[in-house]
Amino acid sequence: MKRDDLLPALRERLERLPDPHASHYGVVPFPPLEDSIHLEAAQGDHRRAVEMIAKIDAVAAEMHDPYLISRLLSRREAVTSSSIEGTNSTLDELLTIEEESEAARDEAKQVRDYALTLDRFIPEAAERGPELFTSDLISALHVEAMRHDPDYPDMPGRPRSAVVWIGGAGQIAYSTFNPPPPARVEDGLSDNARYMRCEGMQAVTQSIVIRMALAHAHFEAVHPFRDGNGRVGRLLLPLMMAAEKHIPLYLSPYIEGNKADYYAGLKAAQQRLDWDPLVGFLSRAIIATVEELFETRRGLRTLAAVWETRRKFRSASAALRMLTVLPDYPVFTAKRMAERLDLSIPATLTGIGQLIEAGIVAERTGYRRNRIFSAPEVLSIINRPFGSPVADV
Repeated sequence: MKRDDLLPALRERLERLPDPHASHYGVVPFPPLEDSIHLEAAQGDHRRAVEMIAKIDAVAAEMHDPYLISRLLSRREAVTSSSIEGTNSTLDELLTIEEESEAARDEAKQVRDYALTLDRFIPEAAERGPELFTSDLISALHVEAMRHDPDYPDMPGRPRSAVVWIGGAGQIAYSTFNPPPPARVEDGLSDNARYMRCEGMQAVTQSIVIRMALAHAHFEAVHPFRDGNGRVGRLLLPLMMAAEKHIPLYLSPYIEGNKADYYAGLKAAQQRLDWDPLVGFLSRAIIATVEELFETRRGLRTLAAVWETRRKFRSASAALRMLTVLPDYPVFTAKRMAERLDLSIPATLTGIGQLIEAGIVAERTGYRRNRIFSAPEVLSIINRPFGSPVADV
């Protein structure tokens, strides 16, 4: 890490790292600012992002549309956020192991853990609000995200006791940023949680978009764990939105496609306290994510209308009831579908058979027992490249 890359005020925050890295220094980050942030290049994007959040909140309130909080959004988030960190799976694999997980790979289990963490904590954030944010919460998120990582060297959830650095291809001499010494980590975590609780002036001086940017940059600058910081940092973003009664947006698909700008924004914030690039980046991520969400929602609604033309379904039949949940559960076993709809297994199998005949559902395993079924057209919509239009059905 080059001292000349740091703002003078940050050079004064340098502290010598412990052995065996005592010839290097780490940055003890300032607590996140509570004052208003002056934006220049990001001002227009920031304003539009705030408007888009208000728009999607209004649609959710008026229409009670379940897709806006669909589990598939959190599953796509889990896949892409994990991919950014080099843990690779696919949405198909994730949905499949949630139905049948006996032979799942460790990497796929990690991605599933990320999704289940969102399932657990998003409702809690919406109920409890900003008071949810504590150092213990951050540790719990790390435990959930890293429990199936066989290579993680520490106990998940425990703040690091070792030196870490960012960049440098494994060599601290070539790093781009050195987080604080281990002895300073717990104080940094406390500062981060306190800021997310909005106990100071930031509740009135800063928008949710700016608070997300500042909290995220500060968390990544503290870098409280040996690994998994990126995943936990991105988990906190939708939690912050849910805690303030907004529809939680999952930004990792946009981040994955624009990683260079993401890292540049973090670097500007951490090295120079220049918030414009990161606020602008997160603003564009929010804008694009809302647009993507509405396009996906439109595509699924069109698909549902097309399905109903493929055959006549008896009112209240098992097949017709399944059509309402397929956009949320496009991969399933007969047993799980029966449980979700409170149906008998024979009725469920009859309904599945009708959906197969109509070309809506396909059997994908070839097993005689524990067969897994899917709705390929739903998966095609969800799996399309981020930002691309939904193809005609």
